Amino acid sequence: MDFVRYAERSASLVNADLADAERLVHFLDERAWLHDQVVEKDATVLRRFVKELRPVFEASNDGDVHAVVDQLNALLAKHPVTPYIAGHGSADSGPGRFHMHVADRDSTVSELLVAESLMGLSTLVCDLGATRLGVCDAASCSNVFVDTSPNQSRRYCSDRCSSRANVAAYRARQKAAAHV
Repeated sequence: MDFVRYAERSASLVNADLADAERLVHFLDERAWLHDQVVEKDATVLRRFVKELRPVFEASNDGDVHAVVDQLNALLAKHPVTPYIAGHGSADSGPGRFHMHVADRDSTVSELLVAESLMGLSTLVCDLGATRLGVCDAASCSNVFVDTSPNQSRRYCSDRCSSRANVAAYRARQKAAAHV
């Protein structure tokens, strides 16, 4: 399992438009094998889950380590994750043939995405710290992100928001200098 990727997908999930099953399929664009399994209930469950998950990013952004851990633990208790080992060869085919899945084959799309999000974020918090999640600093944006930068310096959800903020700051400095 690639827990950083799962954590980043959880941020994408919080930022996604999940108004209905069709939008959820659009969100899952590169995971075509899930498209046929999506039902309207998945979108409903995920909208509810996102409302529960967003405060984790906000607490991390505020530097409230205890709130991040408490909220993740509460979500893990509410949405139990049942990982299992899967393989694509026989049991005696050697190491590296097996890998972990966070949900079983009978899980719904929403159960899978919730499990991925919680395992990804929990592992990230344990490995990199509880303040690696953030809310975009751009004035007109409320998207969340995962900060995997070496010096924990990320402040924006995207290059687009970063560029807009930098241009706005530059223009404000130019305007202030012109009035002096």
